[in-house]
Amino acid sequence: MKFVYYSNTDWYLWNFRRSLVLALRNAGHDVLLISPDGPYGEKLRGLGVRWQPVPMERRSLNPLRELALLWYLVRLLRREQPDLVHGFTIKCAVYGALAARLAGVPVRVSAVAGLGYVFISDSFLARSLRPLVRVLLKVALGGRNARLILQNPDDVALFQRAELVDPSRIRLIPGSGVDTIRFAPDPERMPGPRIRVLLAARLLWDKGLAEYVQAARLLHARQVPVELLLAGDPDPGNPAAVPEAEVHGWVNQGLLQWLGHVDDMPALFRSVDIVSLPSYREGLPKSLIEAGACGCALIATQVPGCQDVICHGVDGLLVPPRDGVALADAIERLVQDGQLRARLAVAAREKALALFDERIVIARTLDVYHELLGRPVG
Repeated sequence: MKFVYYSNTDWYLWNFRRSLVLALRNAGHDVLLISPDGPYGEKLRGLGVRWQPVPMERRSLNPLRELALLWYLVRLLRREQPDLVHGFTIKCAVYGALAARLAGVPVRVSAVAGLGYVFISDSFLARSLRPLVRVLLKVALGGRNARLILQNPDDVALFQRAELVDPSRIRLIPGSGVDTIRFAPDPERMPGPRIRVLLAARLLWDKGLAEYVQAARLLHARQVPVELLLAGDPDPGNPAAVPEAEVHGWVNQGLLQWLGHVDDMPALFRSVDIVSLPSYREGLPKSLIEAGACGCALIATQVPGCQDVICHGVDGLLVPPRDGVALADAIERLVQDGQLRARLAVAAREKALALFDERIVIARTLDVYHELLGRPVG
């Protein structure tokens, strides 16, 4: 069979869906990956599948440009005639499903990992776009040969309340899965004189960067022996992007170290003690699961997505969103209580193995394909 995967970045396909792509390839299927052009395209082709850049501008609001993109996708899908199209993130889920309907593709799967800028931000632009996005979602996700995959129960409840899709066509699959063999603890590592804390995320305000910096100021003022790290690239295609100059300002003030893009995330997680994600909302945060699999103590906000990874006091700590003081207090607590830190780290690894191993997620995704296509895929 032939499958088309559509995402808003080639990085997403590489980082979040590589194992699923390989599972399909190894089963003998034809896989076409499409996304805007980027540096991961050749890596994707190196997996033994096809990757094709599409003329998509993530921040575009130009109706003519968006219609041109939709028509491009329709023509591409008519030419390829895939059995199934699977779109990731809201814009690609909507455009991919709409184009698939127009092109006569028999099966459409849409995966929305979190609600994204349009639903999180209180800006005038985001609020003004919501009604249009709701209508497009309802049209794109309709039909008995369509399924919507969501990553946490809060998003399931939200879509049901909004009546965007028939509840019988929603499937809950927790995240994209983690390779728990590659992401594993270093049994020989011992904490250093300064506990190392990491925030690993795209440089977006809604990942809680302002609160992380506020916590850094408070911890330094309290003289807590801690080293704060930030890993991640700027994301200029996102309206919530943090200006790079601002990040350099934090570094120059001695508040944190900015590592930029890191290729070897398992090694980075194994080198730190605590991983924090003070996000405003998530689908199911892969960075937290990867960090937990590596035996890090976790701190995150009590918001959809994060609270589906962490049970407070059992395998991590949860703090209120948009509260840098609470974040600083939680970090200080784990710095001072090594036994608690170690206990949470062990429990986080156990949960990653039990619930979030990529083999579980891949099997459940292939089950959705089987349900729609009427025959086994894997």
